[in-house]
Amino acid sequence: MAKIVLPDLGEICTNPKKALHPLVSPEEDPELQSVLGWFRSRPAAELYTEAIRNAIDYVLDGGRTGRFDLMLPTVHSGERASVGAKLEYEVLRVFGLPKVKPLDTLVNNVPVDIKATTTSNWTIPSEAHCQLCLCTQIQLSKNRHRTLLVRTHTSWLQHGENKDGKRGLAAQARDQWSVPVYDWTPLPVNPLRHLTEEQAAEVLAERPGQVKRLVKMFQYLEGHVIPRNVILTVGAGKHDPMRRARQARDSVRKAGLDLLCGDSAEWRDAAAARGYTIGPGEWIALRREEQTQDQHSASATPEAAPNEAKDG
Repeated sequence: MAKIVLPDLGEICTNPKKALHPLVSPEEDPELQSVLGWFRSRPAAELYTEAIRNAIDYVLDGGRTGRFDLMLPTVHSGERASVGAKLEYEVLRVFGLPKVKPLDTLVNNVPVDIKATTTSNWTIPSEAHCQLCLCTQIQLSKNRHRTLLVRTHTSWLQHGENKDGKRGLAAQARDQWSVPVYDWTPLPVNPLRHLTEEQAAEVLAERPGQVKRLVKMFQYLEGHVIPRNVILTVGAGKHDPMRRARQARDSVRKAGLDLLCGDSAEWRDAAAARGYTIGPGEWIALRREEQTQDQHSASATPEAAPNEAKDG
């Protein structure tokens, strides 16, 4: 395919549906700078990480399907593509932005479209031509993501379009005339991906019951923070996986591990004292340390967490 030669800065955009306007650099685009400043005044990388994780978990639907990796053969390519559609709403939620037509939102009263891809390019709908677009790239193979802000001038889009009028952003425009909202940022890996194929088969098997399989998981993933959705994935389709996780505590302890849950401030402190951060709904199994009886009572070994009903 012949390389596309794009109009340069200062030339007039070829968009026939919009008033004549020149192609300007990001530095000379006041609306772009306003939106960029808004995002850079916030922990954008951290919030996008949360939004992407939530979008991926939603598509995988591990609590029903037992899936934990978008690259699994059981995940259809169309499902991977749908991460972008879900991400739009997650981005609005985590940043507290409104849903406003004709694009996706308003930032500092500037219309902005939200796009995402798990490949290397974005398809820009006709209503977003010559508008500001937040373009998120998720590299699943490298477990990282980044978001660029670019004015998607029609002149900077690829010539071909699909039946909906969507056109890809030319690589030259992406590389030369976009601005990073944040640079490449690690995307946390679902802990189940650290299991060997044999270990995963054990943990996700139909039998034995949930408690025994959860005990195996905590042993195999010692030192890994286990989010709530992982517990639900292991117990996919079964009754009350979170209760079964609590029931696994004694067996995990017999294996020489303290099982801490972030729902308890006491246990969050115990994890922090050993260099780990866990939040509400998160679990971690740590090799038990030698402790005095007084230390023991303040760590991970109570019969039940504060405000937590004992399992019958």
